[in-house]
Amino acid sequence: MSIKRFHTGPRMSQMVVYNGTAYLAGQVADNPVADVTAQTAQILAQIDALLAEAGTDKSKILSATIYLADIATFGAMNAAWEPWVDQANPPARATVEAKLAAPDYLVEIQVLAAV
Repeated sequence: MSIKRFHTGPRMSQMVVYNGTAYLAGQVADNPVADVTAQTAQILAQIDALLAEAGTDKSKILSATIYLADIATFGAMNAAWEPWVDQANPPARATVEAKLAAPDYLVEIQVLAAV
């Protein structure tokens, strides 16, 4: 079985596809000066694009882990997540508070999806 890596840099790949599963790296906003809702929307668009590159889509997401810099922003994150998620095929999901890589990042999302 082959391993396919996408957008590989010196430290990591943005996505690895192996054995029918797409493993996405944690995605953060391109414009981290935005609020949690807008950062989440940016990240979800990035996830859509990566999944499309792998030949899959959000209806095939198996699990999502969402990291919030402040768990008090849970509702603001969900304001972007809920209209985006495939209501017929919602993934397993965990949301946790975590210190993220840079102070401007308010949310990071990692997903696994079937291809």
